[in-house]
Formats: sequence, structure tokens, C-alpha cells
Amino acid sequence: MVITFKQLADHEAEFSHCGAETPVLVFERIHTGATMLQHLSIRDFAIVPRQDLDLEAGFTVITGETGAGKSLIVDALSLLSGRRADTDLIREGADKAELSGEFILGEQHPAAEWLREAEMDDEQSCLLRRVISSSGRSRAWINGTPVTLNQLQELGALLVEIHGQNEHIRLSQPEERFHLLDHGGGYDDALGAVSAAYARWHACDAELERLRGASALDAGELELLQHQLKELEQVALPAEAVHALETEQKRLAGGSELMSALEFAGRALSDSSDDDVPAIAEQLYRVVATLEPLEETDPRIGEALAMVRESAINCEEARKVVERVGSDIDLSPERLRDVESQLGALYDLSRKHRCAIDELETARDALADRIEQSSSLESRIARLEKDLAQALADYTEAESSLHKARAKRAAALGKAVTQQMQGLAMEGGQFRIDLEPLADTRPTPRGRVRIALLVSANAGVSPGPLRKVASGGELSRISLAIKVANRELREQAGRNDPPVQIFDEVDAGVGGDTANAVGSLLRAIAGDAQTLCVTHLAQVAARAHHQVKIEKSTEGKQLSVSATVLENVAREEEIARMLSGKVSDSSLAHARELIKDSAA
Repeated sequence: MVITFKQLADHEAEFSHCGAETPVLVFERIHTGATMLQHLSIRDFAIVPRQDLDLEAGFTVITGETGAGKSLIVDALSLLSGRRADTDLIREGADKAELSGEFILGEQHPAAEWLREAEMDDEQSCLLRRVISSSGRSRAWINGTPVTLNQLQELGALLVEIHGQNEHIRLSQPEERFHLLDHGGGYDDALGAVSAAYARWHACDAELERLRGASALDAGELELLQHQLKELEQVALPAEAVHALETEQKRLAGGSELMSALEFAGRALSDSSDDDVPAIAEQLYRVVATLEPLEETDPRIGEALAMVRESAINCEEARKVVERVGSDIDLSPERLRDVESQLGALYDLSRKHRCAIDELETARDALADRIEQSSSLESRIARLEKDLAQALADYTEAESSLHKARAKRAAALGKAVTQQMQGLAMEGGQFRIDLEPLADTRPTPRGRVRIALLVSANAGVSPGPLRKVASGGELSRISLAIKVANRELREQAGRNDPPVQIFDEVDAGVGGDTANAVGSLLRAIAGDAQTLCVTHLAQVAARAHHQVKIEKSTEGKQLSVSATVLENVAREEEIARMLSGKVSDSSLAHARELIKDSAA
């Protein structure tokens, strides 16, 4: 089954690799330059045997009967974004599940920068691939390069934002609140200044803590360490000198055997009149003299001559070395006693300091440092206390600048969210972001502040904590309002290259005019980028640029899921079903009216 908005021949290359029964969804490709998911491929995942989806920018809804498997697309993208995998996700009877997603990136998108820094960039596209095997092993690739799950999570967080029905719960976490306020706020320099000032303060604080934990030496300890240092200074040798001393001791201890060997070698290599010990070099030169007249008779004789000549020369050089070694060796018993005495002293000190004899020099330096630190401990602590005070002052100054920028951003975002709430059945509602300075606490890399999200869903009611004063449906709508407001502020500041937005039934619990408003908001969030939404609401589906229907069927004894792009009559019928549970003349008329109003 192939469904296309253009002639089949235009896309023959796109789906020629697929089997005849493989559903391939091809949207007319008009890329706007924004970051978007271009292609999603699913193999043996849950109850999906094989699915290929080609997607386009704008607002796409995913619809179907309850339990049809609409959220499987969201689950697949979640795994491609780095969520931990489970073997239960592999289709029954298959050895592995395979997922891949191809994204097109804007040049300035953070994901593009991440790929460049990781040396995985491929112009303006990004291919994520993940394989989950029945053995429990999960593997991942980015543009063909094997990566860790952490790397996949880092990049996935820049490419995709997935929002579930309980999206508001995330905002109860401090990290998410900082992300909401700071991400795209336009004050990255202020954030960086606070982070750098914190790093300097933290380094001073840690060193001061270490020094305060180090005790100064009392008089007895100091005298002992100074005595040990003196011993080491008198005896300790560099590692190279120790090794040379050990080598000399072995040579002196075996002196008689060494001299006998050198004398024999010298006689054998020297010119000798002793017929019993003919000189090796002399014999080799005789061979040369014998063979030289015959060199022209056979090339191999020339080769043999070259080798013999070289051997004769080497024997002469060896004789000279042996003679020098014999003349240089001092085999006097006095020298042996001196060397062994020196080594004995080194071994005694090595046992005392519990180290190898070639590590005594290191032990000496450590003792000297300990003595020096003890004598200067108080002055170093005093100096670090001044440095810490200055670092805290610098941090406080940087933090003050950041607080001003945050306060301005919080006011603008609160006002923008409040405006969006008015069209979501929360007339007179308010949204506010309060910043509570925590100057009496320890510095943190992001500043000392507590962020509180306050909301009132009704006129005349004072704003209170987000989770305590809003219902589930209101919380979902407030989350959408925040997304739209954030997008508008980023557009105004010229910083709008967002990740792909994916909403999984965030419109649950709403209907009527509110559902129309939610659909309009989701379409607004997409803008010229890309938003996907799993929905049961006809009002939301009618406002989408594209609609995909998910259907579940039985193939033999196995369940299977397929996806179909809807257009024209097929889309009208699906929206009619969503409106009344069945397709009738009245529901079709209502569906056409919704689609017409959405396009206006």
C-alpha cells in the first residue's frame, strides 16, 4: 500500500527498497529550514511489524480508535531519544526491534553544533538508529557511528521534546523550572559568568577545607620528620643511580667469572700464535683471501665474501670492546665493600619508609613538602580565606546581574502565558514566575534562587502553587500556554529553532470551544517547524496540516498496526468518527465545517 500526494513515479526511489505490502507514507516535501523529523522507520517493534513514515513540517495529528497503538510512534521516538529499552518491546517471534529516525537540522540548531563538536556531523541531516535484541542488549548509532546511551540522550534532548498528559508534573522539579526560565532567555553570558565565578569559589572553598583538616606538626613530630629528611638527603639517590649501583654490585660479586670470560673472548678474537686458540678474525681474513680470486666465477661467492668481510670487521670491533671492558673493571674487594655498604643503607631506609629503594628520592620530597606545609599552614589558610571572600564577592556580583535578567524574563514569560490562558477557558486567570533569592545559602553553578510557578485559573483568585490550585485539565492547558508563550518570546528575540515537539494526548479532559483553542495552540506551536500530536479530539485534528490514522488488525494469530495518511474524504470520515463515534451525514457535515473553519 502506497499513499502519496504526488505521482508515484516522483517517489519511486524513496520506497523501491520496501516490500509490496509495506505501508509507506510520503508527504509532499516543502522544507522550511527548521529542524524536523523527516523519516521514521520501525521494524518488529511492539505490534508493528514494519512501518515507514515520511513526515513534513507543520502540525501533524495521529488519530485512531482507543487502543489502536497511536502512542507507539511516540514510544519509538522516545527510544530514539535515549530512553532505556526493554525486551518486551520486541515483536513476538522476532529476534530484535529496529528503529531509525532521520532529522533535518537548521545550521544554527544546538543539535547541529553538538554533532560538529562530536565529529559526527553530516551536513544538515542526522540519522539516529537503535537496535534492541532479545538478549537484552541495546545498541545505538548516530550518523553511522556507534554511540553510548548517554550520547544518544544528550543529542535526543536537543532534537525532540516529548510532552505527555502529565507534562505539568515535570515543572514541579527545580531543574525543569530553571530550564523553562533560562533556556532561550537571551542571557547566556550572565549564566556563564555565574558558572565561572562559582567554579573559582568552589576551588578556593575545597582547598581551604582541605587545609583546615590538615593538622600542624607539634615540636616532637617536626623534629622526627626533620631527622628522617636529613637521613634521606644524605643517602637517597635518583632511580637511575640506584639501578647503576645494583648493576655494579652484580658485576663485582661475579668478578672472577667475568674476568675469565673476558680473557677467553679476548684471546679468541685477537691475533694469536697459539695453534690451539686461533684468532677468529684472522681465520675470517684467510677465508676472504681464499675466495677473492674466485669471486667472478659465481655471483653467490661474491655474496658470501661480503658477509665474511662484515663478520671479520665485527670481530675486530668486538675485540676492542672486550679489551676496554677488561681494562675499566675495578674488581678490588674494597670497591665491592663500598658498593654493598651503600646499597645496604638504601635498603634499610626503604624498609623504614616502606618503599622501593628507587623511590626514596620521592619519599624525601614528600617529607620536605610536609614540613614546609606545616610551617606555612596558618599563612596559607589566611591567604585562602581572603581569596575565598573575593571569590564570593565576584560570584555575588555576577549573580546580581543574572537575577536582573531572570526577573525581566520571568515577567515577560508570565505576561505571555497569562495572555494565552485567556483563550483556553481560563478568562481572568494569571500565571506568574516568582524568584526568591537565597543569599544565605551556599553558592551553586546556576545561582542562589528558588523559582516558584504560581497560577490562578479563575478571575478574582490569587495565584497559588501550580499543582495545588489547578485541575488536571487546567494544568494541561497551562502547559500548552507555556509552550506557545515561550515560542513567541523566542521568535521576538530571533532565537527560534526549536526541537520537534511531540504531544501525547495532552488535550485529554477538554472539549467544546476549549478543544478548538487547544487545536489552535498546537498549530501555533508548530509554526514553520514541526509538531506531532496524538489526539482523540476532532477539533484538534481538524486544525492539523496533516493527519495520520493508526489502525490495528490481526494477521494470522498476531496483532499488527498500520498507518495511513488521510486526505479529502478519508480525513472527513475520520474526523466525523471522532465527533460521534460513527460516520453519518450529520457528523460528516460537522467534520467538513470544522476543517473549513480551521483553514480559514
